[in-house]
Amino acid sequence: MYTKYAIRQLVEKALDIKKLTPEIENEINYELTAMGYISDVDYEALELLMSEMDAGRVQLVSSR
Repeated sequence: MYTKYAIRQLVEKALDIKKLTPEIENEINYELTAMGYISDVDYEALELLMSEMDAGRVQLVSSR
């Protein structure tokens, strides 16, 4: 993805479609591995995603 806040953008995508797909999850993991660290903005985005999932507003979609 190669943008400054790629993880935040991926989280926004998941929030928009209300699903964490395996593809989005893999892209988030790739970005975390490639960067080797997480920015405050990306960390806050991941916290928001987790809280939305805990509240049932975003579903984790399994691969088939």
